[in-house]
This record gives sequence, structure tokens and C-alpha cells, in this order.
Amino acid sequence: MIEVAVFGAGRIGKIHAANVKRHPQAKLKYVVDTHAPSADALAAELGAKVVSVEEALSDPAIGAVVIGSSTDTHADLILRSAAAGKAIFCEKPVDLDVQRARECETAVKKAGVVCMVGFQRRFDPTFAALKARLEAGEIGDAEMLVITSRDPAPPPVSYIERSGGVFKDMLIHDFDIFRWILGGEAVSVYATGGSLGFPEVAAAGDITQATVTIRTRSGGLCQINTSRRAAYGYDQRFEVLGSKGLLQAGNVRPTQVVAWGEQSISTDKPEHFFLERYRDAYALEIAHFFDALSNGTPVRTTIADGIKSLELAELATRSWKEGKALDCSI
Repeated sequence: MIEVAVFGAGRIGKIHAANVKRHPQAKLKYVVDTHAPSADALAAELGAKVVSVEEALSDPAIGAVVIGSSTDTHADLILRSAAAGKAIFCEKPVDLDVQRARECETAVKKAGVVCMVGFQRRFDPTFAALKARLEAGEIGDAEMLVITSRDPAPPPVSYIERSGGVFKDMLIHDFDIFRWILGGEAVSVYATGGSLGFPEVAAAGDITQATVTIRTRSGGLCQINTSRRAAYGYDQRFEVLGSKGLLQAGNVRPTQVVAWGEQSISTDKPEHFFLERYRDAYALEIAHFFDALSNGTPVRTTIADGIKSLELAELATRSWKEGKALDCSI
């Protein structure tokens, strides 16, 4: 049984804490959050105790930490947890600054602790099934990946101002999907975008619509199209074109009922947002983390993966700002 401290009692912290609570090899012991009412409520709901960061990390019984707090706390908590010898699960991104993220990787390696980064899309049953069929050779060699990634509505400007921008906040997941599905690294990145309909986002220095084109060393291509507004719901899908065919991974809907009428055929809209869309994936990634710790096997999404995706997000940000494709060796 691995005793666990969860940092963060917000919406993602709640998801991870509940999944820790349900895992047979984990015991949720502590909840840590600077917002006392949130921490108290979550701890009371799940039978945990509210403590400080110092108390959680100084407890020798704690074998692992789950970091689901705000992005600006990730690096500090990784460094402190590694120094305390705790296994680490951390939400993306590792940090908004690439150099700071690399310092975390060095600290993790020096401490010899496990550090898994929360790229939950790799654990989505549909996406994982596509990956397995791709690896089985069903469509031959993968040549092109097209990713559609759209939120139902933009977050508040106050969030956008501290998010690191759309490429680090939203598309970092899609950069990880690119590396996972095509299995290669980038040699060039070109990003462009705008803020149609959202002048307040432009005034905050960010964009609401973007496209990114990535070329791999082997010549494979990836195109990502994203928007912070999709009136019909949370739109998450991709397709892979191979030498022998095509594989598609579509949206998840609340139900699979299809209504056939005289005037139209209709289905449910996609799930409303990421908490609903990736409900199963969040549970599966936490299960994978604790299974890996228990069995002594490698985790599937490492801190190195987190840094690679952050480097791509940084390059995409620069490409958008400079208005040109950037050559890279990542």
C-alpha cells in the first residue's frame, strides 16, 4: 500500500484525489492546498487530512505525491518532492519555462525517483486502441497526422494572462500526441493564429485560433488545428494516414443513441469539456502510475516527454510571434 499526498484541491486535484482513493494499491493520506476551504472540503469527502507542503514531504510514510495544483507551483513541488525521495505524478506542464523544466528533470534523475507527467490522452481507450492498431501495421507506415483540438469556450482573461499562451496551455497535449502517434521528433515547426471574436484575448497577448504544421526527421507531417471556441462542445479527434489506409479516433458522446427522423438524423453533441471527455483516461493514468510503482516497471509518460512537448510549445509560440517556420533539432 503506497501512502499518498495530493497537492491541489481544484478541479483536476479533485479528479486525481478521487482516483487515488479508489486505487487498491494507494492510500490517500494528505490533501495540500493554499485555499483552505477547498482543501478542507476535499479531505473531508475522501477521508484525508489537510497538512502543509512541509508536513506532507517530511512524513516518511508518504511514498508518492500527486501534483494537481496550479502550473506555477509544479516545478517547486517537483524539486522538493524529489529531494524528499518521493515518487511523483505531476500534471502538465512541468513548468512554463523550458530551462526550469530541465532543472526538474536533472533533480529527478539525481534523486533516482519516478516522475510521471499527466498526458492523459495516451490513456484514452479510443486513442490507445488506435495506437495499438497502428503499431500492429494495420495501415502500414504512418505518413500524416491531423489533430483537431477545440475547447467549448475560452477561459477568463485572468487565466489566459498567466497560462503561458495557447501553445503551452492547450496544445501541449497535442504536441505529445504528435510524438506518441508518429513516433518521431520534429525538424521544423510553423504556427500561425489569431483571435477572431475575442479582442480581449489579443489584448492579453494570446490567440484563440491556431494551426501548427510539424515535419519529422523521417518526412512525416502533422497538422494541428485548434480553437478556444467550439459552440457544439469539446472537440477532440485525430486521424492518421498511412501507406495502406487510414485510422480515425473520434469524439466521445454522453450516449451513442442516434435518432433517425423524416427531416434529419441526430446524435448527442460531444462531451462538454475535458473532465467529462477524459474521465476514463484520468482513472487509467493514475492506475498506471501506481501499478508501475508497485511492479517496478517504467511509467509510460516521463518527465522527458513533458520537456519535449514544452520545447515544441515554445517553438510554436516563437514561430507564431515571428511569423515564420523554425528549424529545430529536438
